[in-house]
Amino acid sequence: MTRPETQAGKARLFANPNFRWLLGGGLLSMLGDQFTLIALPWLVLQLSGDALVLGTVLAVMGVPRAVFILVGGAIVDRHSPQRVLLLTKLINGALVGLLALLVWSGTLQLWMVYGLALGIGLATAFSYPAGSSILPQALPPEALQAANGTLMALRQLSVLLGPALAGALIVLLAEPGAPPAPQQHINDARGLALAFGFDAFSFFVSAWTLRQVRLGQRARPEPVPVLAAIAEAMRFFWRDVELRTLCLYFAAIGFFVGGPIQVALPVLAQTQLPGGAASLGLLLAGHGGGVLVGMALSGLLKGRRLGTLGATVLAIDACAGLAFLPFGHVHATWQGLALLVPLGALGGFVQVAVYTWMQQRIPPAMLGRAMSLFMFIFMGITPLAAAAAGAALKLLGLALLFSASGAALLLIVVLGLLLTPIRRIRDASPAPGLAP
Repeated sequence: MTRPETQAGKARLFANPNFRWLLGGGLLSMLGDQFTLIALPWLVLQLSGDALVLGTVLAVMGVPRAVFILVGGAIVDRHSPQRVLLLTKLINGALVGLLALLVWSGTLQLWMVYGLALGIGLATAFSYPAGSSILPQALPPEALQAANGTLMALRQLSVLLGPALAGALIVLLAEPGAPPAPQQHINDARGLALAFGFDAFSFFVSAWTLRQVRLGQRARPEPVPVLAAIAEAMRFFWRDVELRTLCLYFAAIGFFVGGPIQVALPVLAQTQLPGGAASLGLLLAGHGGGVLVGMALSGLLKGRRLGTLGATVLAIDACAGLAFLPFGHVHATWQGLALLVPLGALGGFVQVAVYTWMQQRIPPAMLGRAMSLFMFIFMGITPLAAAAAGAALKLLGLALLFSASGAALLLIVVLGLLLTPIRRIRDASPAPGLAP
């Protein structure tokens, strides 16, 4: 049963006009992102029929995003997260809208896709740190966790619903009975164009709602060179022992969790589950649904901890390690769901709590750079984890890989408990020498 103070806090959050504007525009934009996430790979495969081309298009979009995200954080701190985010929404809306028009008119060429993908990747390098920095300036500190929980849960919901809606749109509007498409011809042009068009529309609407947000006043920082600003953020991270330790800890956890989920889980579905691809879809949906529930609960159960925030993180990651130990021996989809759904829920709960802790600990003048540095770490870890998991899978086999990953998680938790200050981390703890 929901506590009265939780209901009152939720009511106050939704009564805040800034949150309502961010919620409405953000939800539409998140859903639009999922349309492009499905439509772009399908478009590239229609144009080229080559998985290698698809990989290079995604790399053209992803590499600039990872390289320039630290620059994006410095620009956000120098100016305003609202202004930077507004500009990136308008740029992305124009780029995706142009893509929709080119697809609809039948004039799209593959080289155009590369150029548009590059532009979208560059704009996203600035929108990510801007989006993560705006909430602490738009809402009072006591509303941050509930707001993060709500917005992150809605993002996860869009991940579950958006691809299905986009796929249905593309299939329903495909030309009936059309022959296989030759290169440079797109059978599903109408559906793809409308999918991209919806994403462009969502960018422009969310830009309009963003303009309605009124941020609190902040001291205007002294202009410094971008590289010097990034170096300052790195020094800040390194001097703050708790922040530095937690980031390194999560990088290690992400390495041993992300790799098996990206690489070993599809192999498990292919070789050990009767449903094959359908089972993989169910497992990923179950994990995503668990994350959604965990994020929602983190916002509702603010302050519910096993002693401290750090101790709660360690306990949840220990449970994740125990869940990974037997995963390689799963031979039925329901067994995988029984492990992945609670695993996702625990991970979602921690994600919201830690994200809020970072927003409250980092001074507003450095929030863009600090959050971009945090994102940069994980963008670098993801491909390394996938490559390492693929190599380990050949050496160890499926069952042993999952068991080794679980054992590594448990070892990291023990080391974090005994050798680091993680267990002492509390909610809303300011950095040393900074006001909360």
